[in-house]
Amino acid sequence: MPTKTSPRQTVKKVLPLILATAIFMQMLDSTILNTSLPSIARDLNESPLNMQNAIISYVLTLAVFMPASGFLADRFGTRRVFIFALVLFSAGSVFCALSQNLTHLVISRVIQGVGGSLMTPVGKLALIKTFERNELLKAMNFAIIPALIGPVLGPLVGGYMVDYLSWHWIFLINIPIGLLGIILGLKYMPNYNSRETDFDLKGFLIFAAASLLLSISLELFGDMQNITPVLLIFILGFLFLYYYYYHAKRDGNPIFPLNLFQVRTFRVGIVGNLATRLGISSVPLLLPLMIQIAYNQSAVTSGWIIAPMAITAMFGKSSVLKILNKYGYKKTLMVNTFIIGVLICSLAIPNINSSLFWFVPIIAVLVFFNSIQFTSMNTISIADLRNFQTSSGNSLISVNQQLAIGFGIAFGLIVLKIYENSPELIKHETHNAFRYTFLTVGILTILSSLVFRRLHVFDGKNMRSSEE
Repeated sequence: MPTKTSPRQTVKKVLPLILATAIFMQMLDSTILNTSLPSIARDLNESPLNMQNAIISYVLTLAVFMPASGFLADRFGTRRVFIFALVLFSAGSVFCALSQNLTHLVISRVIQGVGGSLMTPVGKLALIKTFERNELLKAMNFAIIPALIGPVLGPLVGGYMVDYLSWHWIFLINIPIGLLGIILGLKYMPNYNSRETDFDLKGFLIFAAASLLLSISLELFGDMQNITPVLLIFILGFLFLYYYYYHAKRDGNPIFPLNLFQVRTFRVGIVGNLATRLGISSVPLLLPLMIQIAYNQSAVTSGWIIAPMAITAMFGKSSVLKILNKYGYKKTLMVNTFIIGVLICSLAIPNINSSLFWFVPIIAVLVFFNSIQFTSMNTISIADLRNFQTSSGNSLISVNQQLAIGFGIAFGLIVLKIYENSPELIKHETHNAFRYTFLTVGILTILSSLVFRRLHVFDGKNMRSSEE
């Protein structure tokens, strides 16, 4: 007779899919707008340059509200907050599609951002609390794949929708995905909460101010003509971070306890995430830009060139468990980060007369190692956290990732502009500016592999899957 599946086993099967749905929706939405901005600008009678506000407002809202996700989940329960986040994100998507002017669109993007800031961290928290440490790697590995596929499909899907339908559909596509997540969440999402919750409002406001100022400075750093005000905002953001550190030392229950950083694997995971994403995060933006600007190809063509990412991400997913089980976290992260850096450098090899197809195998291999990188960094960060630390630790990891991606994109664009403003160095060829940028970013990624030397050989052993 067939064995009956227990409710808990069913939850364990479906929960990674629920989180994957949320991550996919958020990552798709973060990138699908990029190829659609000119079309939206024409419809709303705006300059395409002003449309950046529609992207910035979303990123800033994520950075500001993510720190509250852990407290809200503890106070109201993971299921309630997750469903609320999906409803809010889906409603924001409808409002975006109905927007009649830029102000409406920006407000709608803020609503989406509030939903997005809760959706992924709370879903991940439910996953952490449901699975044993030796099962968590496999579950997280499945859920993280949309984070790799979303940025690939975003520009491609956006380009086709704008060309063959209308820009409104780039937002409406979220509705069926959101409904699927809500239905699955209502049925299978566990409702973990904690009765002992005390919200650190002052700490939240200080940390939110720091995140907001740092995010604004990152968005404005590309304006090299007026760098002084941007640097002041950047420095002010770091001063607020120091103020938060001072507050957390004195407060009995800070939103992000400083004892999190006494956990070495968490500390290395946070710093490693920040350092390696400086290089990794800029590639999905720089590559399509180079294909369109230097090679004069269309947005759809650039989308198809990077499409192999989705396939190799799946292969990386199936390999990461075996690799971590065999080599451990320290060796895997050090070698893997080094390989990613070399691959980013190799994007500088093809010259302007080379076929675009030269990039396809490099990108395909790069994303294979990226999938290993993200799963490894995300899981080692929570490997040794105690149960009472998981909510705040998970929230801080999410905020750190968001800021790291922003840093990476800003850094890549700054380096590109520096080379573009040096015509003698690039021999008056824009393509060379991109090539030197890839070399710079790649070398930085290689150096960031040294962060993981702080790990011990046996770190993350409790995360290893029992399946060889």
